[in-house]
Amino acid sequence: MKIMIKKILLIFIFSQFFCQISTADSINVFDFTEEEFKNLKVKKVKGETTWELGSNENGPYIRAEAEGNGSGLGKEIKINLLKTPYINITWKVEKNLSGIIENSKKGHDYAARVFVIKKTGATALSNRAINYVFSSNNSINDNWPSPYTKKSIDYVLSTTKNNNNEWVTVKANVREHFKKLHNLDVKELNGVAIMTDTDNSKLKAISYYQNIYFSSK
Repeated sequence: MKIMIKKILLIFIFSQFFCQISTADSINVFDFTEEEFKNLKVKKVKGETTWELGSNENGPYIRAEAEGNGSGLGKEIKINLLKTPYINITWKVEKNLSGIIENSKKGHDYAARVFVIKKTGATALSNRAINYVFSSNNSINDNWPSPYTKKSIDYVLSTTKNNNNEWVTVKANVREHFKKLHNLDVKELNGVAIMTDTDNSKLKAISYYQNIYFSSK
């Protein structure tokens, strides 16, 4: 029960460092630099994901590895969805979680996921979230409520059925998704987070995150 409660809370509670306001046509969420990494707080579900910085020809990235555990990295950041409604994510899953049932509590793990969070009440549990995932078993655009809370929707943006161990860049209209999936007209987000977790399946996952930003188109 304690682990379940922690997992629900993790969806909504992340680091308060680096608060920013979106005013341009694009806003970067993570820099994936040593300076930023030192200040980002890890929020644990069970144990801790191993996070390591790296870089390639396209810039810095963060590598995540989890085996029977999971944790997230996030920040409070205000994103004006009227100006920059699109989230852009470049990511890769090197080792996936094939065979699990991702919309069940026992299989609710993802090698890579990016949360977008909207505060809708006085407590963290009242907030709403969309959990953009790199699925190991489902198809792009599949979506369902989290088995832990209906206030968070899992939405597949990438799948290892198509792009296993390959870098892929995806884009989604977050404002439209909040309207469609939560029936909310959201003009501003309050937080973004990444998480790689295998605490339910007890399997091993390896993934990479790079170039997470919001854009006007």
